[in-house]
Amino acid sequence: MHLRHVLFATAVMAAPAAAQPLHWGARVPETAEGALKSGAKWAAQVPANWNGTLLVWGRGYSARLGAPELAPANARALLLEKGYALLASDYGAAGWSLAEAVPAQTQAIAAFAQTYGKPKRIIAWGNSMGGLVTTALAEAAKPAVDGAIAFCPSIGGAVGMMNMALDGAYTFRTLMADNSLQLTGIADDMANGQKAQGAVQSALTTPQGRARLALAGVLGGIPGWTRRDHPRPADGDVEAQVDEIGAAFTMGIFLPRADQEKRAGGVFSWNTGVDYVAQLAQSGRRAFVEALYAKAGLDLKADLARLNAGARVAAKPAAVNYMMAHYTPTARPSVPLLSVQAIGDGATSPSLQRAYGEAADPGMFSAMWLAQAGHCGFSGEVLVASLRQMEKRLDTGVWDNPATGFVAHTPAPMLRPCFRDRSCR
Repeated sequence: MHLRHVLFATAVMAAPAAAQPLHWGARVPETAEGALKSGAKWAAQVPANWNGTLLVWGRGYSARLGAPELAPANARALLLEKGYALLASDYGAAGWSLAEAVPAQTQAIAAFAQTYGKPKRIIAWGNSMGGLVTTALAEAAKPAVDGAIAFCPSIGGAVGMMNMALDGAYTFRTLMADNSLQLTGIADDMANGQKAQGAVQSALTTPQGRARLALAGVLGGIPGWTRRDHPRPADGDVEAQVDEIGAAFTMGIFLPRADQEKRAGGVFSWNTGVDYVAQLAQSGRRAFVEALYAKAGLDLKADLARLNAGARVAAKPAAVNYMMAHYTPTARPSVPLLSVQAIGDGATSPSLQRAYGEAADPGMFSAMWLAQAGHCGFSGEVLVASLRQMEKRLDTGVWDNPATGFVAHTPAPMLRPCFRDRSCR
């Protein structure tokens, strides 16, 4: 029998402690949906063979508000078949909505418990911006989850990630002498991005443009492999690596800012005081840039001097404070946190995952890498293998070796690391 619950919660901040998971006799997943006191919507599915584990999915960035997304489409049926219950909220807001998303996900968990009973185990998981939402749930002082998995996540936080993107955009605009490109205070992200894309395509046509694009990409954290349908370039194939940087440059550097700045009340990124000579040295990729500059007959030292002498972008302190409070991790998870990323992600730089790992307790955080390119889009097998990895950690108290299919990898360092309650570069 199919049972559909419709619950309009007025207060769902706590779940009944004595409740136990219900095991339905239905042959199809039971469903529930409702509205939280914030106005956010939530939805759930519980299979007849529920194993007691609840998976709470966090969707990625979306400019439009849609229905709650219970799980990635390529894993949903398999997870239900294996007995997992699925839950999600719509966050109650579109855009960069972490201020709304984290409480909405927490309240949705309480609403689920009031409807079905308290789960034996709760695992939060999400991708891209949803990976940052998931990270925030894992870092809560009194977490509502037992573990968390962040896929292709913005795990370095918006402040550090957008500072690094600003460095890439500032470098590109300064060296390409295109003052029509906006760095901050952007009224129309899409129009600015289209203009940037045109400039990138033009830069790729000349040795000089390619060299400067490579420098901007390195300072902005773009890896030398970004396209899912292209093989990974050899370490010495600098031209192929520039093509990969160019393919992801606009997406990874001219990230949407308008919504974030509106929420924050002003510009929250800055490059005041940044020494670009030191940044390039720290990147570990100077030889790659030097090779392209030599081929183009350009003076790298002179271009770095231009960057250091250029007009800088200053941030509004109140805007920075807002972004630090709502969009910036502490790198101190309260429950085990697993991060999973492709080594060739050109949208959320792999360096973000490295930075979090360097700042976090290795007993509480683990990273797994896939030898593929592109942003998110993981197979159902990868999603399930990652879930199994988290379950092993929760069962044994220690991290197991990554499953078959994952690889050892150390990406370039994050050049503008920034975690809450710590200094930002």
